[in-house]
This record gives sequence, C-alpha cells and structure tokens, in this order.
Amino acid sequence: MRKKLLILSRHLSSASFRQRIALYFDALTQAGIDYEICEIPKKTPDCIRLYSKAKNFDGVLLHKKRLNFLESFFLRSSAKKIIYDFDDAVMFDNLQPEKLDRKKQSKFARTTKIADTVIAGNNYLASLAAEYNDNIKIIPTGLNVKNYSACEKTVTDNKIRLVWIGSGSNLLYLEQIKPQLEHIAKKHSNVVLRIICNKFFSLDNMPVEKIPWSLQTQAKNLKACDIGLAPLPDDKFTRGKCGFKILQYAAAGLPAIASPVGVNSDIVTNRINGFLAKNDNDWTEKISILIEDDNLRKTTGRNNLQTAAKYDISTLGKTFTNIILETI
Repeated sequence: MRKKLLILSRHLSSASFRQRIALYFDALTQAGIDYEICEIPKKTPDCIRLYSKAKNFDGVLLHKKRLNFLESFFLRSSAKKIIYDFDDAVMFDNLQPEKLDRKKQSKFARTTKIADTVIAGNNYLASLAAEYNDNIKIIPTGLNVKNYSACEKTVTDNKIRLVWIGSGSNLLYLEQIKPQLEHIAKKHSNVVLRIICNKFFSLDNMPVEKIPWSLQTQAKNLKACDIGLAPLPDDKFTRGKCGFKILQYAAAGLPAIASPVGVNSDIVTNRINGFLAKNDNDWTEKISILIEDDNLRKTTGRNNLQTAAKYDISTLGKTFTNIILETI
C-alpha cells in the first residue's frame, strides 16, 4: 500500500527546500510515497488550519520551520508521525551567532522534541538536535551531478576565473577576503573574479564578472570557471552550514578553496580536491598556487568530480526515502 506524506515548508522557493526536499520528489514516488506540498502561512491561525490536514496523511515532513507552542501542539495532535528536516543552525542568529537567542532556541527545542525523526544536514547540527531527541539521522545536502556534467566549458580567453556562488545574504563572507583578492590581482593580471548571485561588489585591481543567479544557468556559469571560493568565519551559525557551494564546485569539476569550518574540512582535502585556507595568508597562498600550477588545478578539479558523486541524488535519495518509510 502506498504511503501518504504531507510536506510543509515556509519557503518552497529556497535553495534549502530545493536541495533537501524537492530534489527527492521522484525518489519518493518510486519508493511508494505519494506527497502533497503546502507552504506554511505566516499567521498562527492559518498554520493551525493547515496542520489539521495532517490527520489525513501517514506522516508529515516539516522542513526547517521552528514551531511556536500553539503550532507544535496542533501539529503533534493531528500528525501520526512527524519528520523534521533542517540544514542550518536555525537556533542561532546569523548576525549575532554568539549571542543566545532564547526565542529561536526554545522554538527549535520544542520542534525537535515533538518529532518522531529528526534529519540533520551534518554532525554539528545533529549534536544540537540530540539534546532534545534520540532519533537523529544525518543526510548531507545533495545535488544532481548530471545537471553539471551535461554542461561544456566554452570559455577560451585564457583567463583564470575565480568563482563564488551564493545568496546575497551570504556575500559578506566573500567580502571578507577582498584584500587577498586585490593582492592576487597585483601578482596575476590574467585573473578574473566571477560572482554568481543577486548582489555584487567590485574590486579595484581585478575584473569582476557579475552574473545574476539562475537555476537554469548556474551550472553552465560555474563550468566556465577554474577555482571555486568558499570563505567562512568560524562561529556557531556557520558551523551548521552544509557546504553546498563546495559541492557545486565539485560537480562542475573545479577545485575548491574553503575555510576549515564545519563540513568544509570533511569535503576538502589539501592538494587532492582543493585547499583549506585557515587565515588571510592562506587565502593568498592557496589561490596563487592553483593559479600558477595548471596541472595541479586541473587534477584537483577532476578529483573533485569524485567528491560530488558521493553527494549525488542517486545515493542520497535512497537514504532519504528509507528514513521516511521507517518513520511512517
């Protein structure tokens, strides 16, 4: 008998929902799970009306949303089983990560406690959820590698393209290495920075290609580049990030240079598929190495294709659907 799953999220258009939930729609269907997707409204009374639908399903998959007291009561009362999935440190404020946010913390604790199964995006997030729930599963954020391998690299202008891809709210992390990029530009006149985003900045010494992000063109725009950048500060919020942009670089066959924060250290191995940059000097040095060593740049890029394969939909989809079936 086929199972029925109600999927709930506040942001159906977000990258998190796309890569953690929507990516597996076909896998759910193939596993015998029929699903209905609903966007969670902003007002609590509307939420409660939506949650009452849960009684008509075998289970609810709640994506990332932190519940207040009334929401948690009515969802738990209506749902036969609840699976809670999250891939960010949602219990911390990204702008003040070291400051305790009691409201976010209490909502996260409440939501985690009522879940039958919690799916976390990495070990760090799993450890935070384990304070409130004993049934924690870990599924890293995945991607469809075929979307990237299907693209050809067509740029032939002999430029070395550094690239950063992400949302405008995270562009501040790239801005933190602007001095290092300016220094690189003074040493290497053939280097270009490509930013794939909905916000941009300029550099004094290095040309910046400002490419608006698009789901349809992101793979092609990454494939035209040579070195992927993933700088991050080390704090309670960033340790919860799941390294998705590094996986995108990997799928596009690019070596990645990343801060050793959270799962970045698990994904990137020095001189194998890129470099970890611990400080300002590291960023300048590691970028320079890959610019100057054409063979190393290409070898680490090819190696990174193997990294991406570990996070492909074909592998993670089975794990995802098995967890849901075991719960409901």
